[in-house]
Amino acid sequence: MKQTFISEYKNRSPTYKSNIIKWNSEPPIARVDGPTNIARARELGYRAKEGIIIARVRVHGGSKKRKRAGGGRKPSKSGRYFTFRKSSQAIAEERASRKFTNSVALNSYFVGTSGSEKYFEVILLDRNNNTLISDPHYSGIITKKGRAERGLTSSGKRHRGIIRKRFGSHKLRQGNRVTP
Repeated sequence: MKQTFISEYKNRSPTYKSNIIKWNSEPPIARVDGPTNIARARELGYRAKEGIIIARVRVHGGSKKRKRAGGGRKPSKSGRYFTFRKSSQAIAEERASRKFTNSVALNSYFVGTSGSEKYFEVILLDRNNNTLISDPHYSGIITKKGRAERGLTSSGKRHRGIIRKRFGSHKLRQGNRVTP
């Protein structure tokens, strides 16, 4: 199943193209009945249970352009294209958790891209659902409010620099970067 999804994406199959066209007409954050890539969703903790929600989020990818700097030629003002330190996947998780206020973002995965837009599906857990509260696997996650905003998801840990735990990774962590 996983290989099928990868081959559809690489070969740009007609079903993949029709999905992208349909997703472009939908709102930027839309609730979905089920995951598009079920194999990847299950790897990240998705189960077909009551209280688990899937949301597809459209994020503008790429670097952002800044207006031309005024007030003389200064080296600090010379750059025009800037990339966020946060990944677009982390931004998608934050937007989904902001839209669905009673839910907590568990994880997310890449679904597709169209030009400058990227699509991610975010797995959300309903904090008020009794079946998830009684489940020992999800009960500890539900209590942590604002996981995406605090960078506790997988993509959040990646941009915070704490996903790697090896020699030389101390320079990647927050507070250790030298700002120009």
